[in-house]
Amino acid sequence: MGRRQNDSGFGKFTLLSLFLMGAISCLAVYLFLTVVFSPNNTTASLSSMEHVDGVDDLLNHEEGGGEEEERPCCDGVEHLELWGDAVKWGSDFRVNSSKECCMACKRMCRGDGGACLCNSWVFCGDRDACGPRFGECWLKRQKDALNPERRDLGDKVMWTSGLVFDKGEGIVGLETDYGILRIKLFPDCAPQSASYILELLALPHCIGCQIYRSESRGSFWDSEGNHIKKASFGPPFALIQGTFESVGSTFKDIPKEYCPTIRRGSVAWVGSGPEFFISLANHNEWRNAYTVFGSVLSEDMKILEKITQLPTKSDVWNDINVTVLENPISLRVPENYHLVQKPLDCSWFHSFVLKVCFVSL
Repeated sequence: MGRRQNDSGFGKFTLLSLFLMGAISCLAVYLFLTVVFSPNNTTASLSSMEHVDGVDDLLNHEEGGGEEEERPCCDGVEHLELWGDAVKWGSDFRVNSSKECCMACKRMCRGDGGACLCNSWVFCGDRDACGPRFGECWLKRQKDALNPERRDLGDKVMWTSGLVFDKGEGIVGLETDYGILRIKLFPDCAPQSASYILELLALPHCIGCQIYRSESRGSFWDSEGNHIKKASFGPPFALIQGTFESVGSTFKDIPKEYCPTIRRGSVAWVGSGPEFFISLANHNEWRNAYTVFGSVLSEDMKILEKITQLPTKSDVWNDINVTVLENPISLRVPENYHLVQKPLDCSWFHSFVLKVCFVSL
């Protein structure tokens, strides 16, 4: 029995109008977020984002220091089996989900920034493939969590694995002419992204990796990243943009992962990568549009502020005014990178830093 048609022409017109209004609103937001970061997109764009009453209160409500925030996720990489010394055997410990396994590992962190007893976990969650091993949760300790020991990887692997870092762990250092930029990775919320970064830094080189766009906070955001009331949202857009793609290596699109509000210091992908950006301000107006896989330590934000003072030139990306560096900062991984143990007088560092030295071409 078909549904009876509505005889009211006004009702039809009203529904059609509401649908069109909603579609246009969504399209406008999508176009703005796309063209702000893409020089190659050919779609129409907005020249600026107008002030909306009340949005400043939302923008300035949250405080900085994203690298120390509690994140609401605990995820891993499917079809990956990490090796390592077991601190809790899965044959004696079973849970219902990969998240429960991850949380069990997290509970072995003291929360004071010290090394976690468990820094990796492996869960068998495919009932058919796992058979009698379904639900096994292995809690492990990697000797070097920034270079974890992988036993197997591929579609036929029945395990899901992940890494866990306490507050002072999981920090990679990018050395530039302006200082070492330390980034706290989020493998619990963006495991695919964190895995790609660690694999990239293990390569013998990163030819093609560079920072090419630099935009200051201007007069729109204060030094803590809070938006100035009644001010525009750019340009400039308060960000540093570059690419993490190495010439000669194959890049696969990274799926959308953890998409919180962009904060000062957030390191996020543009789309599915390998283009990335680091925010110099709190961008609540961008909603939850980008995968955030790390955060720059607050004391290192001064390095990024220095980069915004370098010579730039104006460009137009799809009717959006942007500023790009006159001389992009090329990044190159030396033949060997090494771990830097924490200095005894550094309270911010409780484990080790992966120092990757970059030199100009």
